[in-house]
Amino acid sequence: MKKILQMLFHRVVIGALLMILQLVLLILMLEQFQRYYIYFYIACILISVAAALYILNNRSNPAYKIAWLIPILLVPVFGGLFYLLFGGDKLSRRQKRKLSGISDEVRQIFTEKSDVLGEIEQLDPAAAGQARYLQNYALAPPYRNTEVTYFPLGEDFFARLLIELQKAKRFIFLEYFIIEEGKMWNPVLEILEQKVQEGIDVRLIYDDLGSIFTLPGSYHKILEQKGIKCCVFNPFVPLLSLRFSTRDHRKICVIDGHTGFTGGINLADEYINAYPKHGHWKDTAVLLKGEAVWSLTVMFLSLWDHLRKERSELEAFRPTPLPCPEVRAEGFVQPYSDSPLDEERVGETVYLNLISKAEKYVYITTPYLIIGNEMVTVLENAAKSGVDVRIITPHIPDKWYVHAVSRAHYQPLIEAGVRIYEYTPGFIHAKGFLVDGEYATVGSVNMDYRSLYLHFECGVWMYRTPCIADIHRDFMETLAVSQEITLAQCRAVRWPVRLGRSILCVFGPLM
Repeated sequence: MKKILQMLFHRVVIGALLMILQLVLLILMLEQFQRYYIYFYIACILISVAAALYILNNRSNPAYKIAWLIPILLVPVFGGLFYLLFGGDKLSRRQKRKLSGISDEVRQIFTEKSDVLGEIEQLDPAAAGQARYLQNYALAPPYRNTEVTYFPLGEDFFARLLIELQKAKRFIFLEYFIIEEGKMWNPVLEILEQKVQEGIDVRLIYDDLGSIFTLPGSYHKILEQKGIKCCVFNPFVPLLSLRFSTRDHRKICVIDGHTGFTGGINLADEYINAYPKHGHWKDTAVLLKGEAVWSLTVMFLSLWDHLRKERSELEAFRPTPLPCPEVRAEGFVQPYSDSPLDEERVGETVYLNLISKAEKYVYITTPYLIIGNEMVTVLENAAKSGVDVRIITPHIPDKWYVHAVSRAHYQPLIEAGVRIYEYTPGFIHAKGFLVDGEYATVGSVNMDYRSLYLHFECGVWMYRTPCIADIHRDFMETLAVSQEITLAQCRAVRWPVRLGRSILCVFGPLM
């Protein structure tokens, strides 16, 4: 009975009921305007025409435009109103003005000049081009002197995370999309409470919608009472609008400014296979030690300052000196962040650059393959040019309809020479690219519209770092337990399934 009551009074259920009530009130209001039907009809048609013109002329992805134009054309009376409620910009102008300060603050921090880009230029102009893009358009400079440790599983990441958290002397910053009370989060929380008692500055950002089913609505207050400073990103509000679609999907942990984690792993039990949610859960992360952690620190603090409505003295969080006492590592490391606030699609551009610059091979792991024409074209062109392109996706999906859209892309890619595999033990949540044994990126950016266009994301671009060999080894081991999808299998799909996938594919950008 207690569980039933908790479910009935969960804020998601209450929010859904409030939204249904709003919809009913809207319908009742429309009924009251029946005597003015002709005027209402004309107004709705005009709104739909205006919405269609706006969609056609804005700078959004063509697939996203099609996904909205179809319902507007099919139901012109309500299509425009529906777009006003659920489409368009996912942030209000007020929110954008407030959040624009993030980019300004980061730009001021990274105005300093560095000779690292010049060193990359001497080694390889193509690599320098990718690094220059991130430095100039993502405000993400390249670094040397950074050790990178690659974790092929959530269990490996978790064990090392606990060790590094125990070493904290000054501060701990955590930013995650999902946090869930359980075998993974509870030991972390114990360490955070212990560090608070030691006088260490502990801060946490978690996404409200990402954690809506895993944490109580007042959890941030519970943490504040423990001495852990906490912010909730974009709290869910039960209104007939999808402006809450902009989420903080980043995964960042920074310890004392010289140690940082990022990747695809959230702080929830399925990520360490504490229980089989979708078979075996395969995910990856990287540990940075050295100069490049400064970018992760700035990423966290700039968003923190916005959420707390305060201004941190960022220079006070620079690590001096670095551990060991100073890291001297091979290769170049470039942590980057992607924001939905501007027209710069950093995550997508990083992926496109890596694929287009490949000469030998491109190896990709992704949970979702909901890609637009640009990504399809560059993958097909690479394969047709003789580049060995391989993609691993899940065999057991977390969302059947999303996986159906992924599978809808298989046949044209395979026909072009791309080799696609499904991870048969379960669900692969890793987001990684490996190119020619020289480049790699690991982060939170999925190959879907939400990650590429709507969410705050992050990743680490690497060039000639020793850990790239570990990433290659892990990919090959993962490939060995994955099933290759053949062209014959794609062509053998029955027409009702093919039709269903085609319909879902049209609306893929809205998923």
